Amino acid sequence: MDKNRLIILESELADQIKVIDEVYEKIEKRRPSFKESEEGIESMAYQLHNLYGAYEELFEIVASYFENELGGAKYHSDLLKRMNLVIKGVRPQLISDELYKLFDELRRFRHLFRHAYGMELNPEMVERICDITDQIRKKFKQELSHFLKILRERLK
Repeated sequence: MDKNRLIILESELADQIKVIDEVYEKIEKRRPSFKESEEGIESMAYQLHNLYGAYEELFEIVASYFENELGGAKYHSDLLKRMNLVIKGVRPQLISDELYKLFDELRRFRHLFRHAYGMELNPEMVERICDITDQIRKKFKQELSHFLKILRERLK
């Protein structure tokens, strides 16, 4: 990767982080009272669904810069697994094993939300996923910064 491509990558990632932060703002706004109604629970679940989608778009940006596109029935889980890999000679790992497990929980919730029609959402499950997103938020920006630092160092 040359310096200009890295600058473009950093700009695209920063732009996607803004989208992610906007979804977190909606989650924070709803969190104190979401359990008070079925609509509140559904609204929170929708934002959690959106949050994973926003992170997945960031993962797609990384994948598009470094490796072939993924496809197929297991696209979402394969993309997440790819972000956990060190690809020697290509790119460093984006997310740690610990963060991978947290993202995988959020991914599974997103899948359930999208495909379990007619299922009533459990407020405790939604709260647990909110707690997971708090952990993701704390760790992800650090790991993204570390990822970019390694890429910058490779250009020296």
